[in-house]
Amino acid sequence: MPTVFDVTTWTHSTNPSITCYTDIGALINDIIARIKQDQPNQASKPGAVIYIPPGDYPLKTRVTVDISYLTIKGSGHGFTSSSIRYNTADTSDWHEVWPGGSRIKVENTDGRSEAFLVSRTGDPRLSSVVFKEFCLDGVGFSPHQNSYRNGKFGIKVDTANDAFRIEGMGFVYLEHAVMVRDADALNISGNFMAECGSCIELVGSGQASKVTDNLIGAGYVGFSVFAEQHEGLLLAGNNIFPRGRSSVHFKNVNRSSITANRLHAFYPGMIDFEGVNKENLISGNHFRRDVEPWAPMQSYGNGKDDLYGLIHLRGDNNLVSTNLFAFNVAAGSVSPSGATPVIIRVESGDANHISNNRAVSNVAATRVLLSSTSTATKVLDSATASEFRADTQNHTFRATP
Repeated sequence: MPTVFDVTTWTHSTNPSITCYTDIGALINDIIARIKQDQPNQASKPGAVIYIPPGDYPLKTRVTVDISYLTIKGSGHGFTSSSIRYNTADTSDWHEVWPGGSRIKVENTDGRSEAFLVSRTGDPRLSSVVFKEFCLDGVGFSPHQNSYRNGKFGIKVDTANDAFRIEGMGFVYLEHAVMVRDADALNISGNFMAECGSCIELVGSGQASKVTDNLIGAGYVGFSVFAEQHEGLLLAGNNIFPRGRSSVHFKNVNRSSITANRLHAFYPGMIDFEGVNKENLISGNHFRRDVEPWAPMQSYGNGKDDLYGLIHLRGDNNLVSTNLFAFNVAAGSVSPSGATPVIIRVESGDANHISNNRAVSNVAATRVLLSSTSTATKVLDSATASEFRADTQNHTFRATP
């Protein structure tokens, strides 16, 4: 019984004209059907590995993964910037113009939107599915190449899952790179995810998962990292660069950590909390906020002004500590015109704690602002008296010496 399958040597069971070079999606579906046929015993299902060697492979048919213990792996994430290429008039003297490595071109002529859909009903939930070390390339956007829109998903996990791993992948020019619903102990690590509408979307709910050591850069239409109703999410050691409409967006997330990340953005709302988020840690991160320098993208934004804050906090008992902020926006580019930009804004919630943060700014800036709907906030050593603003009397403040 084979458990390792090479897409370049596999012969389709019913249509030999289907190969990895005509439709890798249909071919992988055929391999998965063979795995299910070979492993019918519920007491012995070791799973399998599907290997994608370096090469260019069109995906015209969505792959449906409905078995546990499956690893789909390649030999190279192959990322290169498609945005730079599409915005360059003449590339005739370039060394290469398309992504490489083990590259799957997501073409989807079957009317589906996903390259890989992971989904199964019944018990137990799917476990231990791994995607690693290949490239998912959405090829182009519509109606123009700076829209970040094409309706395509790289990997969409649509039912509850446990112990999934997405590692060492490359994602480019997809409207949604990775979307995972109801994750338990998910590991997204070491990926290069850029020039996608949204990069990581953790939807539904989840627990005990981690997003670590990734390089991430979404488009102005979407999220670099989005999580909702997660408990115990670890977001650490990532380099999140422009131009997502936020760097990290939490919606009703509790007891999770955003630590030791480097965050660079062209827009306010770099860490954006929505709903009620409780007992989260934001610590040891390095923030850089400046303006879009590249002419093809200067007309776009995320719709937020500089009063919104680089951190926009909603919820209770969150700790924001020992972060370093570097704000570098010319006075004439601050929005609204003439406003004093805000670094940390506590928009709502009770008993949040802001301490020992450092902000460097080229213009006068409010380091911490407490909105009138916040209560019992402690602000310690994060602003001088002139850099602090409170629209409520229900707070404790100790000025930076």
